[in-house]
Amino acid sequence: MDLDSVANPVLLTATRAGIVESWHRGSLVLLDADGAVEVSFGSPDRPVFARSALKPLQAAAMVDAGYPGRREHLALAAASHDGEPVHRQTARAILTSAGLDEGALLCPPAWPGSEEARVQWVRQGGEPARICHNCSGKHAAMLATCRAAGWETSTYRLPTHPLQVLIRDAVGRYAGQPVAATAIDGCGAPAHAISLTGLARSFAALSRAADGSSAALVSSAVRDHPVHVGGTDRPITHLLADVPGLLAKDGAEAVIAASLPDGRSFAAKLDDGAARGLGPLLAAALSYWRCRGQSVERWRTVPVTGGGERVGALGWSADLRAAVEGPDSHR
Repeated sequence: MDLDSVANPVLLTATRAGIVESWHRGSLVLLDADGAVEVSFGSPDRPVFARSALKPLQAAAMVDAGYPGRREHLALAAASHDGEPVHRQTARAILTSAGLDEGALLCPPAWPGSEEARVQWVRQGGEPARICHNCSGKHAAMLATCRAAGWETSTYRLPTHPLQVLIRDAVGRYAGQPVAATAIDGCGAPAHAISLTGLARSFAALSRAADGSSAALVSSAVRDHPVHVGGTDRPITHLLADVPGLLAKDGAEAVIAASLPDGRSFAAKLDDGAARGLGPLLAAALSYWRCRGQSVERWRTVPVTGGGERVGALGWSADLRAAVEGPDSHR
């Protein structure tokens, strides 16, 4: 069957004054601690470009290649940050540690992602800059890895570069399946396609990695430095900070993945690429796992506003709600 002809189910709906205004279709999978499918919607075995949800895997591959960054420097390597001062400072520190400056970055110039950071940047006379790009931490870490390994830095984005070959191999190894396709991501580095099931499986592998391994170092860095991974107002940061042991990463075009220390894992993608649905999707997985916390409750829905007031909400579809809150879903 041609999967392109099969409509994925509705995972989220946006209501305004009690009327459904928008529907977000997509695919989702939840795996148990042994890797078996517990919940599945849509086509989770279809390859998708996992985009920045792959960054923890990329960071682990960089550690294997000699990347010396740890703690905040490793968290930023796995980040899609908002260009806040802490993000820019950390990216610069990574470059400085490798004897490089911002001129070595090959991600596109960009404005800071958060409104507050953007306003401050403009007030200081700032223009679009590579250091503000949400992937500048990954690119800085790639450059530092090349310096550590003795590889050419000017071509680090090319799919044929030794670093990118190593990363592609690592993505396939963690996912337990070959990379289905490689393209160019928004930041200019390679983007790899794997299935959501493979993405969930890879996060389980990161969470259960042996102490001291590259995967364990990345997992710890992401958990311990959530602000570096996203930003002050981002759902990924709030949920990482509020749920003990959670490993999670979001990506462009509405991809998200997560796992717990026991190996339970999750991955999802919205067909329309609506980033506003990422918080409710991750909250759905956490609710299924019976993880509690203020942030889990907060991100179950996203307000729909009118005239500055809340007049509706984006939240789970009836089918997703039944799967998340059903009598057999407690774990």
